[in-house]
Amino acid sequence: MITFTLSLVCLLLGYLLYGAFVERVIKPSDATKMPCYEKQDGVDFMPMPAWRVFLIQFLNIAGTGPIFGAIMGILFGPAAYLWIVLGCIFAGAVHDYLCGMICIRQGGVSLPEIIGNELGDGMRIVMRVGALVLLVLVGAVFVVTPASLLDNMTPDKGWFFSNGFWLTAIFLYFILATLLPIDKLIGRVYPVFGFALLLMAIGICWGIYTQEGWMPELTDAPFVTHHPKGLPIFPMLCITIACGAISGFHGTQSPLMARCVTNERLGRPIFYGAMITEGVVALIWAAAAVKFASMLPGEEGATAYEKLAALGNPAIVVKEISTGWMGTVGAILAILGVVAAPITSGDTAFRSARLIAADFLHLSQKSISKRLMLCLPLFAITTVLFFIDFTVLWRYFAWTNQTLACIMLWAATVWLAKKRLFYWIALLPALFMTVVCTSYIFIAPEGFGLSLGIGLPVGIAVMAVLAILFTIYNRKYTRDNK
Repeated sequence: MITFTLSLVCLLLGYLLYGAFVERVIKPSDATKMPCYEKQDGVDFMPMPAWRVFLIQFLNIAGTGPIFGAIMGILFGPAAYLWIVLGCIFAGAVHDYLCGMICIRQGGVSLPEIIGNELGDGMRIVMRVGALVLLVLVGAVFVVTPASLLDNMTPDKGWFFSNGFWLTAIFLYFILATLLPIDKLIGRVYPVFGFALLLMAIGICWGIYTQEGWMPELTDAPFVTHHPKGLPIFPMLCITIACGAISGFHGTQSPLMARCVTNERLGRPIFYGAMITEGVVALIWAAAAVKFASMLPGEEGATAYEKLAALGNPAIVVKEISTGWMGTVGAILAILGVVAAPITSGDTAFRSARLIAADFLHLSQKSISKRLMLCLPLFAITTVLFFIDFTVLWRYFAWTNQTLACIMLWAATVWLAKKRLFYWIALLPALFMTVVCTSYIFIAPEGFGLSLGIGLPVGIAVMAVLAILFTIYNRKYTRDNK
């Protein structure tokens, strides 16, 4: 309980202290021309109240990520607390804030354009294709997943309320949310869901302090894996808990809200603040999951981690904790958490995909016919993907997600260096995530399956090469632009 409480305090202090430091590096100004006014089109670029933008940003980046990822991540032990706190403050929140602010400074462009502007046209093309593939995959999975959950929650009445019914209903909602102006559906529905997600987290946090059970402390061998399968903490934990620590998917979402922010000074509470809030949610669910599991019956001598792993699907854990600790209210909020959250992540994934395509095709989105021109191929591909087994592809999603964050951090490092700003705020997490992503793909079962003794040195070597290349580039750029 002490570690959990201190972790919450550290996240708050991270926002107040390190968040303020990062903001001073960027130097937000009232004089900056905001894309929501300069490019206002009544569809994607439009001014919105700060509180509304914050709740939409929070729900965009959250979904079920800080819930499911944290539940699986706490299996590694108290090291999960450290990763959520340190990753969120020094990597994830910095990543989201820089992505949003650079987007504003560059006129509201999408993630691939930000990366291309700093790392070159070759990387721009790679990111355009990679981001589109990733977002369509995310959108498709977040149709199938909630449809399956709703199918299990509703009575069997033929086609109505069947998996096919929910699949169709959710997909139709995605089409509307992707095509309609951002203030017509997303702007009205998301704040409600965002508030519900926060309310659920507050209720579960109260349960952590009032319910019986055991919780890990940092004195409980934090650097030794507690995972029932013996998986190593590094880099597995850093991939398992993405949302709540650092996530590349956020880089595709921050530009959506950067097009609606009315003043640069709102960037810290909206982008940095939403990520810290997500870290709080992840911390709460990590602690709640292990405390709840510790009170479950099991084989003699079974640890809380083993009992939690035995529950399997994190959606079951969410439902059991919510209903057990919060009753009827908890059951309603659990449905919002495990069903509405992935739906809201899925529709913004499609919206991001449309805007990324619009950016590199230089196609105005004011006309609904042009929006349809981009959306119809995306929806057609998604419909085909419904009939494909995602099991193998989804294993690579977490790694792709973190690799995207790593690339964005390198782009932000270059941007800061060009502006003669303190680039270390982006460089240090970029170096760390380079080791994480490289070593993971070498040691993971879905990667090359090598030992940590091989994968980790390779990751460190790649990090060193990129650090040297950046140093050479920075010195040359500084010399040529004196």
